[in-house]
Amino acid sequence: MNLKQLSEILGLSQTTVSRALNGYPEVSEATRTRVQAAATKHGYRPNSRAKGLATGRSHVIGHVIPSSSQHEMVNPIFGDFVAGAARRYAEHGYDMMFTSADDTSIERAYRDLFQRGAVDGVVLQGPKVNEQRIEVLNRMGAPFIVHGRSTGIDAPYDWVDVNNKSSFMRATQFLIDLGHRRIALINGLEDMDFAQRRRAGYLQALNQAGLSPDPELMRSAEMTEVYGHHEARDMAQLKNPPTAILVSSMISAIGVRRALNEAGLQMGRDVSVIAHDDDLSYLKNGQDVPIFTATRSSVRLAGEIAAEMLIERINAPEDPAKTRLLEAELVVGGSTGPAPNRF
Repeated sequence: MNLKQLSEILGLSQTTVSRALNGYPEVSEATRTRVQAAATKHGYRPNSRAKGLATGRSHVIGHVIPSSSQHEMVNPIFGDFVAGAARRYAEHGYDMMFTSADDTSIERAYRDLFQRGAVDGVVLQGPKVNEQRIEVLNRMGAPFIVHGRSTGIDAPYDWVDVNNKSSFMRATQFLIDLGHRRIALINGLEDMDFAQRRRAGYLQALNQAGLSPDPELMRSAEMTEVYGHHEARDMAQLKNPPTAILVSSMISAIGVRRALNEAGLQMGRDVSVIAHDDDLSYLKNGQDVPIFTATRSSVRLAGEIAAEMLIERINAPEDPAKTRLLEAELVVGGSTGPAPNRF
């Protein structure tokens, strides 16, 4: 189905149909409704290049991946976020584009995208504690949304994030209430904002319970299965090992479970484990009964919300900055139990 065929079905000129689909004010509401209904019925979608010529917009959203973070392209968390965003893009007639840039040329990459008219807005993922990309885009006055936040940036900007500090404080308190006093943290890279917030929540809960943090029980690295396995294996061999482990990723938690099994330890009885669950489409935390007790927040939903917020920013560039803080749900599974009596 093309524009000419849709116009013939409606008995209208191609110009009128195009203007109705693109929101031109001179088209009556009755005609606009009739054209949109016919387009939906016959599966017509405007050609994005032609639409861009008509509206002065590309109707494309950009995702610029720093070269140091290209592992994110195969990360299931990144994939689920993009899947959620793509759904909303399509509903609003937007396509998406992925590109990469050297860390030293991020500003040039963004300027090139907008100057060429290649994108109408961009999504920034994986912000660091002091995220220069936010400063760059604010200087440019370009429409953008951040998935996450950056503690070191004071200027206003649009973001959607999960309440990482609150969720990890609650998870740590849950373990303390079960009698655990040796609680480990297997965290993500702590130059990343989310990881620093999770560490802050963990430390605050320990402090409120009068417990001193042990540096031996706090680890930080890229959140892979192998990382979770190695850190849990090493901690199990400590003279005074942890009775509970808080893990920043379901992926790393799988490695933790493997290490505990190899050490002859039963998860939930000998060592309790709480993971952060992004509610991934292809890595579910069990079915009817959760495998892991977890702080759960859907990253796919975050992608949908971010896409909506970015399109709102594109349509209303002068509006005040908007933010959305999502609260994680603590779901109780089979991986936690009372602290074992080792004395």
